[in-house]
Amino acid sequence: MSETTVQDQRTVSGVAIRLEGVTKRYPGQQKPAVDAVDLEIAAGETVMFVGPSGCGKTTLLKMLNRLIEPSGGKIFLGDEDVTGQDPDRLRRRIGYVIQAGGLFPHMTVGTNIGIVPGMLGWDKKKIAERTDELLDLVGLDPEVYRDRYPKELSGGQQQRVGVARALAADPPVLLMDEPFGAVDPITRQRLQDELLRIQEELGKTIVFVTHDFDEAVKLGDKIVVFDVGARVVQYDTPEAILAEPAEDYVADFVGAGATLKQLTLTRVADTELHTPITAQVGEDSAAVVARATEAGEQYVVVTDGRGRPVSWPSVAELSRTTSVPGTRDDRLPVVGLRSTLNDALDTMLAASQGGVVVTGRRDSVAGVLVVEQVMAAIQATRGETRG
Repeated sequence: MSETTVQDQRTVSGVAIRLEGVTKRYPGQQKPAVDAVDLEIAAGETVMFVGPSGCGKTTLLKMLNRLIEPSGGKIFLGDEDVTGQDPDRLRRRIGYVIQAGGLFPHMTVGTNIGIVPGMLGWDKKKIAERTDELLDLVGLDPEVYRDRYPKELSGGQQQRVGVARALAADPPVLLMDEPFGAVDPITRQRLQDELLRIQEELGKTIVFVTHDFDEAVKLGDKIVVFDVGARVVQYDTPEAILAEPAEDYVADFVGAGATLKQLTLTRVADTELHTPITAQVGEDSAAVVARATEAGEQYVVVTDGRGRPVSWPSVAELSRTTSVPGTRDDRLPVVGLRSTLNDALDTMLAASQGGVVVTGRRDSVAGVLVVEQVMAAIQATRGETRG
């Protein structure tokens, strides 16, 4: 069912989704919870479902993998009508992520991730390799986390494992039901960035339910704004919805500050990054300090053997050591290339370096972004908005 292609330099391994008159009626209710929805989602796109509580968006999402059975209509994955297909078989071909990851507490991380591949008959060696590959993909060291239990993980780590498990059998479609709603704001931002990075690499078809319109703007290629009965009020790009709400209902749902929300459309990748002085753990500190001093740099980005940032010490701090230390800074200000300028600014506020380290594919260092660059980009965006 999944076919990998490359469109506009981007890998696409998802399939299109088409809904034709999809309806859900519950006994004793006069109006359907979901009323004859027609919708087409392109392969490889992330589409965000937003709308007030009780509008039917989660019900519609769950009908895509038949956790809730439709009362009528048809659902197509690619050209395949899955409406009458065995639901268990269907669910093994669709990734599903909920709040807190939905992990089985009595199973290790590795066992949790390998559940669906095991059901599909993969051999143990292949499952083990896939598990380690996915832990690496979601930014968790397999050697450290593979044999841990969910209770030994933070909320953000559990959610990363939940995403890894959903991707285990390489499904073309990923359904996400408010997956980041139960974590703190900083962790939520990091998980959003991680999802953007993963999607850039894999190109799945993602359907994502959220109550947070800012999250929808940040993550979505398209946004569907629903009213009661899952009526599609507007289905368009975040830019179009912010610029031209289809109805007053959409404008009210977007809320005040639509101009400021435009800033969330500007990505870190759209700005010119500064190339920092980097040093690997264990390097001779004197040589690194000399290199940074010659370049006029006050800080050095320390990386591990795979080019991932570990810390961002000042030249003065490094000069007091003989070799570059490998101690990981848990408060290291890091954002991804797909992070927004708002995210970058929020992260900078808690940093002493006056900027953030920017990471790209597989969390390797892509550059550094400083406050002055962000402010210049924001001024340019405001100028375009006024124009």
